[in-house]
Amino acid sequence: MPAIFSFALLCAVSCTAMVPRKDLPAPLTNKSYGDPVKVVTIPLPAISTNPNEGITWGVLAAALIYDKEGGARTLLAPQLNYNRHYGITETLYGALYPEAGRSWEMNISRSQRVNFDYELRFKDIGNIQKGVDLNAFVYHFDNGSARFFGFQSSSRIEDQTNYGDEEAGFNLSGVFDVLPDFYVSLDERFRQVTITKGAVDSLPFIGDVFTPAQVPGINGFRTHAQGLSLIYSTLNSREMPTRGFYSSASAEWSRKFLGSGSDFFHYSIEAEDYMPASGERYVTLVRGVYNQTVGEKVPFLERSILGGENTLRGYGDNRFIDNSYLLFNFEERIRLFTRTLFHVETKWELTPFLDAGAVMSSLNSISTKEFKVNPGIGFRAIVPPNIVGRIDVGFGNEGPAVFVGLGYPFLE
Repeated sequence: MPAIFSFALLCAVSCTAMVPRKDLPAPLTNKSYGDPVKVVTIPLPAISTNPNEGITWGVLAAALIYDKEGGARTLLAPQLNYNRHYGITETLYGALYPEAGRSWEMNISRSQRVNFDYELRFKDIGNIQKGVDLNAFVYHFDNGSARFFGFQSSSRIEDQTNYGDEEAGFNLSGVFDVLPDFYVSLDERFRQVTITKGAVDSLPFIGDVFTPAQVPGINGFRTHAQGLSLIYSTLNSREMPTRGFYSSASAEWSRKFLGSGSDFFHYSIEAEDYMPASGERYVTLVRGVYNQTVGEKVPFLERSILGGENTLRGYGDNRFIDNSYLLFNFEERIRLFTRTLFHVETKWELTPFLDAGAVMSSLNSISTKEFKVNPGIGFRAIVPPNIVGRIDVGFGNEGPAVFVGLGYPFLE
């Protein structure tokens, strides 16, 4: 994708520009943008490491496009990375906020070896129909660094295997206001998974170590599931909450007669409490989640899983797998200062955190010795009104893990 690389170079040597709106056609701008349009580009290093992928080196250029009110409503971020497993990866990420309560996100990424990622996400909060929130996510990706260690919290790092996790599918949901602060969510999910040879040559392939009888799903699987959630929320913001309480009780069914490869059932309970102090300069977040999977021959990637940027941040994705999990997350979000850099007003946060969780066959078999605990530190940069960039560094007993992304953790 040479066009992406050229755009990255252009951004890297730019700071602020006033661009005629006709040169930034819809959907990049609309009538709420001035003419000319203010565009701020910020070159940044892109360095990350996690237990699954190792170290990734790269550069990105974040191009922020401002409306006439001074809000950053469009983000384009071309990126060029190198990882020893995948070679060079070219990526273009885009986020559009054309009006309050509506957003589009897309990601296009291709590596020299194995990896690719094509994603499109749409969210609408009450614009299409008052009292109804709509979410749609369509994807096709291949992750060549996927790992499987075995089931249960006692699975050993010495037993890890590698595979390529190629997936295609969609998630659809509608959230309906039923009473003040009470909501009902209806969900539809389709997932087609193909297990291929991975990109990590130093590890054995999952299919050479485990059989389908031991690990259902290692020959691939298909899931078509329907879900129902009951939600209570007093959060002051859907995307950047600083106060309020959130809780949900969810159930999801997967049935062969509706196109799934196996019958199983998920249910989960979650609660989050955001407690501000000193005018929201400090925000304490406490979160708890219990998840249970019920069924026979449930594919391993459809069970209850911990590890990664939204669960145990000291471990790689999908590190611990079993039939259920119990998870606790604690964060202290500390607003350090507000600075104008490259003509962009940015709010900076420091976030010490602690994650604790365990997988198990069922809740009544839980043991405190199975819990994995990882402390960590996060750094967040907020560009009003919608954009949050974050780096979370977690420290588990298998080494540090670094996760870089957009948006606050835990928010769907």
